[in-house]
Amino acid sequence: MSEPVVLLVEDQEDNRVLARKLLARAGFRVVEAVDGHEALHQAAAVRPDLILLDIALPEVDGLTVARTLRQTPELKHLLIVALTANAMDGDRERTLEAGCDDFMTKPIDVPSFIPTIRRILERRGT
Repeated sequence: MSEPVVLLVEDQEDNRVLARKLLARAGFRVVEAVDGHEALHQAAAVRPDLILLDIALPEVDGLTVARTLRQTPELKHLLIVALTANAMDGDRERTLEAGCDDFMTKPIDVPSFIPTIRRILERRGT
């Protein structure tokens, strides 16, 4: 079986570099996007196994990206995990209502990051 492909959508370089290194070291193939427009383009081009989607993106925010993906017939099945530093009351619900399958907070918790992603993928059967 080929390595799972993760679309990492993150505009903050430090967060993107850390996540990319952790994912690559764990055997994932990583494709990156730094804004919502690029995320939508990459999702259509690559059809990743998992999208790690920052919610606070410039121009097109992550919730809009998630809603757009869910409304696109050929992309609505993609697995989307919200990444957000805004872990306020109601944020998890808002991300799930927008179409995200799961929710992770930032800063990334290095020890649990990859095990959490593997669990999410296993639940989906990927």
